[in-house]
Amino acid sequence: MHTLPETQNLRLRRITPDDFDIYYLLNTEPQIMATIGPPKSAEVVRQYLDNMEADYQRWPNMGRFLTIEKASGNVVGLHLLKPLDQTHMIEVGYRLLPAYWGRGYATEMAKALVQYGFEQLNLPQVVGITTDANVASQHVLEKCGLRFQGKAFYYGAEQRFYSADNPNLTAQ
Repeated sequence: MHTLPETQNLRLRRITPDDFDIYYLLNTEPQIMATIGPPKSAEVVRQYLDNMEADYQRWPNMGRFLTIEKASGNVVGLHLLKPLDQTHMIEVGYRLLPAYWGRGYATEMAKALVQYGFEQLNLPQVVGITTDANVASQHVLEKCGLRFQGKAFYYGAEQRFYSADNPNLTAQ
């Protein structure tokens, strides 16, 4: 079992059924969901939480994680490294509570996850998706070394598709 990445300001932890309130907020807060999609119902959030442990088993050393600010101990959002919507490609993703936007936290942990994926998990590639409207997320993916490849259809909508190949594998 690999240790999840930490950064100067952030750490990750697994999501448990006890995290309903914060996970519900991360899936319903209007500013967050404005560029992601319709808010999730309480029932759907509970189903996600009920399946979370199975996801951790199915995707060893990957999944969805709460992002914790080390200085305060507060949950600032979530980050993920997991298979992209019905594919074998591994996506990096994130969503932060609006109070923590503009601090560089999305990029800080997403970069650490891409590095973790390449160096610890030996992934051949990491991908990311975002909507046309989410320019901030596009910048995060680019700062993590992912490059725009074109449009693709994931999670029921057209998305901007980004990818980066593992430099440790392509250099051999």
